[in-house]
Amino acid sequence: MDTFLEATKDFFVTNRQDILIKTWEHLYISILALLLGVIVAVPLGIALSKTKKIAKIVMGITSVLQTLPSLAILALMIPFLGVGKVPAIIALFIYTLLPILNNTFIGMESVNKDLKAAGTSMGMTKFQSIYLLEFPLATPVIMAGIRLSAVYAISWATLASYIGAGGLGDFIFNGLNLYQPEFIIGGAVLVTILALLVDFILSKVEKIATPKGLRIER
Repeated sequence: MDTFLEATKDFFVTNRQDILIKTWEHLYISILALLLGVIVAVPLGIALSKTKKIAKIVMGITSVLQTLPSLAILALMIPFLGVGKVPAIIALFIYTLLPILNNTFIGMESVNKDLKAAGTSMGMTKFQSIYLLEFPLATPVIMAGIRLSAVYAISWATLASYIGAGGLGDFIFNGLNLYQPEFIIGGAVLVTILALLVDFILSKVEKIATPKGLRIER
């Protein structure tokens, strides 16, 4: 046990430079995929909340995509986009869509109808109602979906190493190939810390973005 702990400690000491590089690669892949997911899923979720029939079809398609194994999607990207960061980002983007889309739709749907009616009676247009009333009230639910997708993206980005995209997954795969447990444990610990850190930062963003009357003090 002491030997293993010493080996793990040596891993962090001797690979400091690589850890910084791989952590940056991991963050780059994950955050870019998440941003693309937010840019697509939030406006789409808002639009779908106004068109219920189309919403069922779109939600069904994204649900099917979510059930596909992440390795399978990564492998499917190779014939079209080759290997590297681009196919990994697109694959992770697909996986981030459903939680954000679903939560945006639910958040917009959960806004009190009486409040919507009050906004309309005050002369608000549909766009003003969405921008000034419904979206702010749905923010906590939307942010919950974004936080969930962020954790998913960071976790799944580990597999991006499989197609040469880099990231902390390189340590884990190298550890498996060379039978070096300290690389596997070290990589897994770093991914976990990264996921917890990003979730913490997004929780602060959620608090700032949420209207004061809806904030829950923690």
